Amino acid sequence: MPARPPSWAWVSGLTVGAIAAVTVLAVQADQGPHPTAVATKPKPSASADAHPTPKETAPAPVPEGSGTGRRVVYSVGQDRVWLVDASDTTRRSFKVWPGSVDPDPGKYSVGTRRQDPTTGSDGVRIEQIMYFTQEDGVWVAFSNAVDGSSPPPPADAARTGGIRLPKADGDALWEFGTSGTTVTVVS
Repeated sequence: MPARPPSWAWVSGLTVGAIAAVTVLAVQADQGPHPTAVATKPKPSASADAHPTPKETAPAPVPEGSGTGRRVVYSVGQDRVWLVDASDTTRRSFKVWPGSVDPDPGKYSVGTRRQDPTTGSDGVRIEQIMYFTQEDGVWVAFSNAVDGSSPPPPADAARTGGIRLPKADGDALWEFGTSGTTVTVVS
């Protein structure tokens, strides 16, 4: 009966074979894909077509009739705010979530500012509150949720004047809208 090779010989043989196979595959991969007779263009996946990535667009133009100079412009119809500098250049524009009470179109000024968090009329912790008018006994103010969330829908018949902003936009408005800053409300 022939002698059996030691177990280390089997392991060594398998290792050498595996290294040779990996080397062959690496050389093939390094040479790139093999051309085919007909060139085909890769097709986009269905998920790429179904959910296109949003593209950055130019900011919405400041509404006509919103005045000139440094100001905050709030459009009730567009649910949008613009921060406009002294040279009438838009520094920032963003969508907002209005309360159930809209301010009348006109010119106002930022009055009381409250940076410390408090609880809004909707029960959400809010901060960076900037009051600028009162409408039918309801104070109208910009604010943002401490946690950055959007406000819940107002309860039936609830009269709220809070205009909620996304957190980053709330930070920008807080820096821009010092006391006395003009707030122009348009339709």
